[in-house]
Amino acid sequence: MTLITDEVRRHIGMQGERRPACDAVERGAVRRYAQAIMDADPAYMDDRHPRHGGAVAPPLYPAFLFRLPYGAGDPLSERAQDPDFDGLVTAVGSGLPELPLHGMALLNGGAEIELLRYARHGERIYQQSRYADIYERESRSGPMIMVVIETTYETESGEPLMRVKKTLIRR
Repeated sequence: MTLITDEVRRHIGMQGERRPACDAVERGAVRRYAQAIMDADPAYMDDRHPRHGGAVAPPLYPAFLFRLPYGAGDPLSERAQDPDFDGLVTAVGSGLPELPLHGMALLNGGAEIELLRYARHGERIYQQSRYADIYERESRSGPMIMVVIETTYETESGEPLMRVKKTLIRR
């Protein structure tokens, strides 16, 4: 018996809308992020940095920009009374529809990241995600569902910054 129903299978290839980050790449936020990851590369603050033609953000910074905007409702509180809500908002945070896998635990199966270029101060960043694959795999403790989500981060003009392929394990 397979865990993947036709309803789940229909999500393969489904793509979310292209979504803007809640904030542009901003000097103060880049500084705080660089301090948090303990990376004092001068390229993050030097407006005349020769290697990048100006100040840039750390490599994974574009993904950090996709958080709830100030004043937005909390998705956990908003769905607290929904008996089918399992507290998982990973796909929804990517702009993808929720998978009908209620009651299944979520594990991080890893990520592959392709950095194409650094984001520059002042740029607006967009993301777009899609369900690249959903398949079943057998483990020692039983079957599990592998969900592969591909997300592209790009500038407002569509220039790609990075691609992330994330694998989620549901069991």
